Amino acid sequence: MSTYQRARETLGLRLRELRRDARLTGQALAGTHGWHRTKVYKIESGKQTPSDADVEAWATSCGTPEQVPELIAALRSLEGQYVEFRRMFRRGMVVQQQTFAEAEAEAEVIRNFESCFVPGLLQTPEYAAHRLREAITADGAHNDLAASVAARMARQQILYAPGRRFHFVMTEAVLRLRLCPPDVLAGQLEKLSVASTLRTVRLGVIPFERIYPVAPVHGFWVFDDRWVSVETLTAALTITQRPEVNTYLSAFTQFAEIAVYGHQARELIERATAEVASPTGT
Repeated sequence: MSTYQRARETLGLRLRELRRDARLTGQALAGTHGWHRTKVYKIESGKQTPSDADVEAWATSCGTPEQVPELIAALRSLEGQYVEFRRMFRRGMVVQQQTFAEAEAEAEVIRNFESCFVPGLLQTPEYAAHRLREAITADGAHNDLAASVAARMARQQILYAPGRRFHFVMTEAVLRLRLCPPDVLAGQLEKLSVASTLRTVRLGVIPFERIYPVAPVHGFWVFDDRWVSVETLTAALTITQRPEVNTYLSAFTQFAEIAVYGHQARELIERATAEVASPTGT
C-alpha cells in the first residue's frame, strides 16, 4: 500500500470515528448534505478523497466543528503526497522547479535512478526544453518554457556545493532513447561525460547486457534516506513511510551494484555519442 493510500485510509477512519461517536448512520449523513449514498462509505474506506467542504460539513454534522482545522491539515498533508501535474502546472512549471530546488538544498545525499531520460540536474538547456515542452503539451501547463528551463539550470548549481553528494544511476537506454533531435542528444551525452568527473557526483550506467535483479519500472529520487519522490505520467508522489523508503533504497542499491562507473561509464557514453553522430544512427 502506498503512503498516499495509507494516509487517505487513516483520514477516512478518523471521519468514521466522528460519525459513529455522533451516532449517525452513513445514510443519514449523506442525506443531510445531498450526497450520493455511497459517498460516505467511499470516503471512510479510503476510496475517495474528501474536499475541504466535505470535511467541514462532516465535522459540523457530527457536532465536532473544533476538529475542522486538524482534519483540513490532514487533508493538506494527504494532497501534498499526490499532486496531479495538471493541477501543479496550472500556474506554470517554474513552481515545480523551485520546489525541487528547495528539496535539493535541504538534502546532503541525493540518489536518483532513471530508466528512460537524463536526470534534471544533469540536463543541458536544449534537452531540458524538449522534456518540459512535452509537459506543456501533455498536461496543459501554462507556457513558461524559457523561465522553467532557466530554473532547471539554476538548480544545477547545487552540484558544486561543498558537502553534497549525488549518486546517479541510469540505464543504458537513457543514452540512446531519441527523446530529442540527434544534435541535442549528442550535446547532452557530452555533458553527462563531463558530469561524471565532478567531485560531488557518482554517475553509473547499467549496460544493456546486465541482468536486472529488480525491474526498472520507473525513475525515482531518494533524499537523505528520508523520503522518496516519484513521478508517474500524471502525478508526483511523495513517499515517507519507512518501509516504502527502504524498498526504494534497496532497489537503488541493487541498480547501483550492476552499473559501471568512471571510464567504463564514459566508454558507454562515448559509444552512444558515436552512434548518434553516425548518418545511419548505428
